[in-house]
Amino acid sequence: MRHLLAVSTLAALAALPAAAVRAQTPGAAARDGLVVSSAWLAQHVSDPDLVLLHVGAKATYDAGHIAGARLVTLRDVMADATATSLTLEMPAADVLHDRLAALGISDRSRIVVYQSDDQWTQSTRVMLTLDYAGLSNVSWLDGGQKAWTKAGRPLSTDVPAVKPGSLAPLKPRAVVVDADFVKAHLGTPAFAIVDARLPAFYDGSRTGGRAPAEHKTGHVAGALSAPFDSFISADVELKPADEIAAVFTKAGVKPGDTVIGYCHIGQQATAMLFAARTLGYKVVLYDGSFEDWSKRDLPVDGPKK
Repeated sequence: MRHLLAVSTLAALAALPAAAVRAQTPGAAARDGLVVSSAWLAQHVSDPDLVLLHVGAKATYDAGHIAGARLVTLRDVMADATATSLTLEMPAADVLHDRLAALGISDRSRIVVYQSDDQWTQSTRVMLTLDYAGLSNVSWLDGGQKAWTKAGRPLSTDVPAVKPGSLAPLKPRAVVVDADFVKAHLGTPAFAIVDARLPAFYDGSRTGGRAPAEHKTGHVAGALSAPFDSFISADVELKPADEIAAVFTKAGVKPGDTVIGYCHIGQQATAMLFAARTLGYKVVLYDGSFEDWSKRDLPVDGPKK
């Protein structure tokens, strides 16, 4: 993971750009800065600087999307398979810059990300990628396309013509870390290593990965558990702040902790980290996640006997 920023100390996190810190300010302002409603989008969908990103399957996009939206898949925001031995990793900054510019993203863009197909973890991976890229004016549409249509608003099958954006070279933020960072912060005060996988994987009753590359059984030694699906309703809308906070409190995350998130490959964890950001927590993603941890044969807490 040569493209990752070297982040190994609390001082490095404290040095996050001011915009990144503001995006994680505690209180209601954190959620307000990260989440918009379908009513808000309806009022701003024609704004000249708005870039609307539809995250989901091409078939769903072709069947109908919010007018003006550009289709984004994980392949658009991940490293090419030839550049990594892991399933999902952040691309190099110059590669990511060109892909974002091709979507029409400019320095002054107001970006709104929404999901279709109820796959909110893909949309939160896009959100974290945009944060990594140093883009600040980015929000997630609560409830995604379903919320838009539930409110009686129309979809379109027209594919917009996209003019490449005018985007300065990226200045990546320190929101992606590696195994060395996780190892260095095992049991460290003010840091919480949080497993976002479903409980069966955390407790070791199921093992992730696929033959012949199964993951280790259990979880990163000392990690807490906050499953990614704990934070949304059946309609893929964010739960109220107090319910989200209760999940983190139950897991053992303390106020002021920096949340280090991981999952199987680095997708589900972005949903948990997004929920944490709405509460004002500072967050970082262990890119490669348990797939990488397993390949390195690093310590785990296995099933209780």
